[in-house]
Amino acid sequence: MKLIILDRDGVINQDSPDFIKSPAEWIPVPGSLEAIARLNQAGYRVVIASNQSGIARELFDMTTLNAIHQKMHGAAQLVGADIDAIFFCPHAAIDNCDCRKPKAGMFEEISKRFKVGLKGVPTVGDSLRDLQAGFISGCLPYLVLTGKGEKTLETGGLPPGTQVFPDLAAMVAAFLKSPTAGQAG
Repeated sequence: MKLIILDRDGVINQDSPDFIKSPAEWIPVPGSLEAIARLNQAGYRVVIASNQSGIARELFDMTTLNAIHQKMHGAAQLVGADIDAIFFCPHAAIDNCDCRKPKAGMFEEISKRFKVGLKGVPTVGDSLRDLQAGFISGCLPYLVLTGKGEKTLETGGLPPGTQVFPDLAAMVAAFLKSPTAGQAG
């Protein structure tokens, strides 16, 4: 199985320092949904791994998060894209859970659910914690400069081998041309 793991906010949709708290605030990054469609056409299953501490902070509830994801799925389907699964951590950093990135709990759950090892699976994020969680799980890290990506690049400390792209569309275009695109997963 070919699998790719994406962060949500800042990769697929515009990010906000105030969190994405409603379906109206969920706005796709131009070209991101079409990039997911291209991944699907190349045989990739697309999974999202996203910290959603807004739940713990009581900025929104599960019903609202589900409505945001319903909007995302609907927008993706309009361009022929399919998101296979969404994994999220509802906890705040202070909770010290295993699922919140940069820890690897969500990635371990993805591995179990899809019955696949994550060595060599591409993971795309806009923050260091996204890349760290994937890297310690054996994934290949890709940083996009949308969302928090430019600040992440400036700060440094990226996992070894991290490739950097302007956005998800550019990452997918380059990735699908690479000789290893058919081998991941």
